[in-house]
Amino acid sequence: MAEDLTINKGTKEHQYIGLVPQIKGLVTGETNQIANLANIAAALKEQFNFFWVGFYLIEGEQLVLGPFQGPVACTRIQYGRGVCGTSWKENKTIIVPNVDEFPGHIACSSLSKSEIVIPIYKNKNIIGILDVDSDELNAFDDIDAQYLTEIVSLLSETD
Repeated sequence: MAEDLTINKGTKEHQYIGLVPQIKGLVTGETNQIANLANIAAALKEQFNFFWVGFYLIEGEQLVLGPFQGPVACTRIQYGRGVCGTSWKENKTIIVPNVDEFPGHIACSSLSKSEIVIPIYKNKNIIGILDVDSDELNAFDDIDAQYLTEIVSLLSETD
């Protein structure tokens, strides 16, 4: 298990390429989901200085706040509401260049300007989502989607 994080410089893709194996090292052999979610949120926040990075886990018909890094967040999100609830309902990654233009966006913070949400799967079932917010418009793209999906897929290997 890695205990230190090396912050990588360079392009966004280069930073992800350096970060993914470090996150794999953090979660490999650790079976506690909360510990793994906490370390992933911290690693992403440290590497990219995102405004907010966190997880919501499915509990009944709601997403419930899990480990995160950043300002205080919404505690519960209904199925189909906001970007997170929509990602869950549609079972897909959603990139929002400008949150003010997303119908039904839930503004946990007015400082959030763009967002990406990635579903998390366990045994092919969605169990939660990774939510990443930026205080800049158009902060996320297909590179983020690719590598964040790879990162959350590591969680299905930790049983």
